[in-house]
Amino acid sequence: MTASNKYIKFIKTSSELGAGTRGASKGYLALENAAKSKKSKLLSKFATIEINDKNNALINEPKFEFAKRIKELSNIFSDLSSTVKQQLNNNIFPILISGDHSSSLGTIAGIKAAYPNKNVGVIWIDAHADVHTPYTSPSGNMHGMPLAASLGLNHILLNGNQPHQEVINLWNNLKNLEGIFPKLKPEHLVYVGVRDTEWQEKKIIKELKIQEYTVDFVRKHGGIETAKSVIQRLINADLIYISFDVDVLDDSLSRGTGTPVEKGLFLKEAKNLLNTLIRHEKVCCFEMVEINPSLDDKGNKMGEMAFEILEDLISQIS
Repeated sequence: MTASNKYIKFIKTSSELGAGTRGASKGYLALENAAKSKKSKLLSKFATIEINDKNNALINEPKFEFAKRIKELSNIFSDLSSTVKQQLNNNIFPILISGDHSSSLGTIAGIKAAYPNKNVGVIWIDAHADVHTPYTSPSGNMHGMPLAASLGLNHILLNGNQPHQEVINLWNNLKNLEGIFPKLKPEHLVYVGVRDTEWQEKKIIKELKIQEYTVDFVRKHGGIETAKSVIQRLINADLIYISFDVDVLDDSLSRGTGTPVEKGLFLKEAKNLLNTLIRHEKVCCFEMVEINPSLDDKGNKMGEMAFEILEDLISQIS
């Protein structure tokens, strides 16, 4: 399957159980509204598989402080992993439109399960590092933990959290999802645009020597050259998954995401970056997350920008 003839299917998962604010479940709806405004049929052009979001669990208070709703999310991750694995095994290029970023835990597990003997590379385009564990997270929100689970981390600190034993058991199960541990090696993870991290994450990133491309780097070198450098960094990865959180965009463009951060990428920079990355033959899966129209201060601006990114990206590979 080359870069120019990928057989696309959408995987839609509207779970927002991993986020601290509500509304990411409406991300796909925001894209649909953007498509209607443009009179585009893009979203109906490809088959869509929908994952049960289990958002009805939101009516109850979280049972655990340091890994909120981990039990319900475990079921979602398992469903996502199985679905991604099946699509990849059928020579499909999955494009995931997800709610909060915790979904990537299941996506990475599914890619590794489909190709257990290959090294999976991850390009994490996000304002946040999402490498917390139940032992380090100040919020307990699991959209801050998918990479830690994929890397197989605990990172127990002397002055850190003390999770309930049931949380520890569930966390260990997530690290071993699909019977593979770990799914990801630190040298096969690249951050782009990360700029809002807690000290615990900074410590993990430094210890693991995870490669970072700052917004300033992208601005200086441009999205195209940055993409080429990122791919070169992942030369020893056999496959590449791109995870795109819309909060990597500058918050002056729109605040239509759960955790907007200033001094981010501009739309053209993000598009140039993604359009170059997506054409590479190693890229096997793309995911877009955290569109939250209920928080948008400019109507459906974030949804419209995300749809524009998606249109351009699909035009490169279909």
